Amino acid sequence: MPDASEFPRQFARTRRFSLGVPRDFTVSPDGERVVFLRTGGGRDPVSRLWSYEGGRERLLAGPELCGATGEGGTPEEELLRRERAREQADGVVAYATDRAAGIAAFALNGELWAALLSGPGSAPFRIPAAGPVVDPRPSPDGRHIAYVSAGALHVTGVSGHDARSLAEPDGPEASYGLSDHVAAESMHRRRGFWWAPDGRALLVARVDNTPVRRWYIGDPARPGQRPRAVRYPVAGTANADVSLHIVTLDGRRTPVRWDRSAFEYLATAGWDEHGPLIGVQSRDQRTLRFLSVDPATGDTTLRDELRDRAWVELVPGTPARTASGALVRHEDDGATRRLSVDGRCVTPEGLQLREVLAVDGEKVLFTASEDPVETHVWSYRPETGCALLSSGPGLHTAVAGGGTLVLDGLTPAGRRTTVRRAGRPDRAIASLAEEPLLMPRPAHSSLGERRLRGALYLPSWYEPGSGPLPVLLDPYGGPAMQVAVRARTWASCVSQWFADEGFAVLVTDGRGTQGRGPVWEKAVRGDTLTAALDDQVDALRAAAKEHPELDLGRVAIRGWSFGGYLAAGAVLRRPDVFHAAVAGAPPADQRLYDTHWKERFLGHPDQEPRSYDASSLIGDADRLRRPLLLVHGLADDNVFAAHTLRLSAALLAAGRPHSVLPLPGVSHMAAQEDVAENLLRFQLDFLKKALGM
Repeated sequence: MPDASEFPRQFARTRRFSLGVPRDFTVSPDGERVVFLRTGGGRDPVSRLWSYEGGRERLLAGPELCGATGEGGTPEEELLRRERAREQADGVVAYATDRAAGIAAFALNGELWAALLSGPGSAPFRIPAAGPVVDPRPSPDGRHIAYVSAGALHVTGVSGHDARSLAEPDGPEASYGLSDHVAAESMHRRRGFWWAPDGRALLVARVDNTPVRRWYIGDPARPGQRPRAVRYPVAGTANADVSLHIVTLDGRRTPVRWDRSAFEYLATAGWDEHGPLIGVQSRDQRTLRFLSVDPATGDTTLRDELRDRAWVELVPGTPARTASGALVRHEDDGATRRLSVDGRCVTPEGLQLREVLAVDGEKVLFTASEDPVETHVWSYRPETGCALLSSGPGLHTAVAGGGTLVLDGLTPAGRRTTVRRAGRPDRAIASLAEEPLLMPRPAHSSLGERRLRGALYLPSWYEPGSGPLPVLLDPYGGPAMQVAVRARTWASCVSQWFADEGFAVLVTDGRGTQGRGPVWEKAVRGDTLTAALDDQVDALRAAAKEHPELDLGRVAIRGWSFGGYLAAGAVLRRPDVFHAAVAGAPPADQRLYDTHWKERFLGHPDQEPRSYDASSLIGDADRLRRPLLLVHGLADDNVFAAHTLRLSAALLAAGRPHSVLPLPGVSHMAAQEDVAENLLRFQLDFLKKALGM
């Protein structure tokens, strides 16, 4: 029988069970080949490029095939991209292909590499580059590769000839082909250039960080090391100056024109057969415009406009266009986020659009939720309407091409990747991830008047009626992640581990979380804490009515990021309910978080200061009556350690005892193995002592 006490070590070693999981699929236009990334196993941190063809897998590229030693010069821009993407592997962690999926380009230790995807036995080959490489992407015709190096956009022939610089930085804080901080972190737009379909030009973002406030991150454990300067636009301050340019291979540059003073956020961008299509958003995020671009002149034409009194949500994969030019976007219709094609909602009421995955001809592939605990893959065709393509509980997504559908699902039993093609039996791409030493055993339910989706984890050894259990709430609770889902996530494994250590663990997705439509999501506008905290309390009380073994006299809460903010807020504002908390990386001072994310929910701090006051924790410091552990990585450039330090200073000034665990050299991911392992054990020890266990 596995020793579950070793679970924290396994959790850390497998990097939250992400190692060995296939991901980032590409299907060739003929549907015969699937390209993907995967590490060599559940304990192997090195990611490699693979193909699946004819029922067989083939290794295409990895450090061993490229002769890489692992001692490279990965550029700072690439490290930042990985942090924004929450990338936890090494090796080949990203790639891009041409239209035919005949060649793939990737960066390895700052060098430019390519691999031919068709034909047996082709070895990856290195291509000379101007410097350390970021985000290499082949042209659609496969003849050239564009990449960024030192803030300049370069292009080279696949053979290494015909290399040139297309756009050089024209200022000390300027770059071409990269995304700015808020685009990468809060809009999830991590790209900065897009090829034209004919491969003769690119749509390129220019970012000038000069207006953005400079912050410094030092390592107190290394006082002789110079602090790292970062450009971080806190709420109410200036954003980066972002513009777009059409750049041809012969060096001609045409600026793209739109009202950048009124629409300063470049939310989306792309280039299809109809031309460039971009989405620009106003600073207050209440207006989103979709603009088509004339590549010859840079002039833009309004295609559509969305408005909302709270904010216009950015739905991944939108806008897009069908072969006939019909605009594909979302529309918030009452309590339902629906798929709209050519100005008409084509999905039914109650089916919540999550993401547009692809547009093929007039067909639209998308994900949506009928129940927020599951996400499924759907297709829409004008002649037949909507069809469900995935089955079984889980969080499902897909990639398609040439009549082949790759369904990738995170299910209660783990990862399941299926290659489906008409007339052939379904095939599987194997996950090499380790099986957890303990399996989550959640009991899902809808709790309270608002039918809050929750999952209760009891100890695997617990017998009903054998006595009361202290309760641990283990939420995220914010708009970036759900935890009460019908899938075996890393978070569910952690919740079960805490349960097996003697807790009844309850996770709940309250108002503000995804998957229940725009009204649910936007209930937190103007106050990000009150509704989220009320829902945790309501879920706890409803669960205790169904499960009398829950001891409401011993209730703790833990969380990270928004979950840490929620945990600290729980003991500060509801000590009548919560008796101890662990708050990891909590954004305690709402004025210290970035513009796009924070102003979405709270508005501009100069115009709505009360929203920031109501949602921040600093002013509640004198209310602390319960044990509180604050944990923060000192290298965190997402939620700066200043949040925890300011909260701790306020608690000390108010004479309120608390504990602080600083983590030198640790970022927001807290991915280092020794940190990830022992942080779980440290939290467990603190909570047991705080509750008298």
